Amino acid sequence: MASSEDKVVAKQENATTWKDSFYNPRTGEFMGRTATSWALILLFYLVFYAFLAGMFALTMWVMLMTLDDNVPKYQDRVPFPGLAIQPNTLDIIYNKSEPLKYAPYVQKLESFLLSYNDTEQEKNEECTRGEYFLQDGAEDMEKKACRFKRGFLSLCSGLSDTNFGYSEGKPCILLKLNRIIGLKPRGDPYITCAVKKDEPIQMQYFPREGSIDKMYFPYYGKKAHETYVQPLVAVKLLLTKEDYNKELAIECKVEGSDLRNNDERDKFLGRVTFRIKVEA
Repeated sequence: MASSEDKVVAKQENATTWKDSFYNPRTGEFMGRTATSWALILLFYLVFYAFLAGMFALTMWVMLMTLDDNVPKYQDRVPFPGLAIQPNTLDIIYNKSEPLKYAPYVQKLESFLLSYNDTEQEKNEECTRGEYFLQDGAEDMEKKACRFKRGFLSLCSGLSDTNFGYSEGKPCILLKLNRIIGLKPRGDPYITCAVKKDEPIQMQYFPREGSIDKMYFPYYGKKAHETYVQPLVAVKLLLTKEDYNKELAIECKVEGSDLRNNDERDKFLGRVTFRIKVEA
C-alpha cells in the first residue's frame, strides 16, 4: 500500500498538472499555446472576419445600387389593388342608443380623415377631372398630388354630422383602393356595394355613384408623392327598423374598369366583405 507521504506527493503533482494546463510557468504557455501562437490565431480570425464583413458590405452596396428609391424593383405580384375599409375592421357591431358603443368607430373615421382636411389639401393641386395626372420628368423629382377634400364625402365627411351617421343608425363606411405605383385603370372605376343573401338595403354613395376619378392616377410612390392621398368612396347605409338587430354581410366591389374583383384566391382583390349589426 502507498504510504501517506506518497499520497500527498501524488496530490501535489495532480494539482501542478491541472494548473499547468492553464498556465505553465516553465514554458510560458497559456492553455497549451505560447503568446506568439495565440497572436497568430487572433490575427488569422481578425483578417478572416474582416474579409467576410467586407464581402457582405460589397454585396449589399452592389444590391442597393440596383434599387430605385421611388419604385420597387419587383412589383408584379400585386398587379391589381385591394379594397380596404374604414373603420379598419370587418365586424361593426354597436347600439345606436349607446354613444360609448359607437364612439371607437367615429374616432377611427375622424382620425383617418385628418389628412383630408382643407388645411392639408390646399397644398395639393386642382386637377382636371376625367384625365390621368401624368407628370413627366426625372423620377426623383417631387410629384404633385390632386386634391381630395373630405367635403367631397358630403354626409359622410364628419363635417355636418360629427357622428358619421352612427347615432341615427345610418352609419357611413369609407372605402379606398390600395396604392400601386404606376397604376392607370382603364375605364371609369366606381365602387358599388350590396347585401349578401339578405334583402337589399338603400345606400347613398359619395362622391356621386361611388366614382373614382382618373385624376388620382398614377401614383408615383411614397417618397416622390409625399402629399398624395387615396381617393375615397363613402357608403351611407340607410338602415330601417326592419334592418336593426340583424347581422348584415355587405360586399363592396370595384366595377367599371379593368381592375379585378373576382379572384377566388384573394378575397380582398378589388373587393371587401364586412359585417354590420346595428342594435336598437
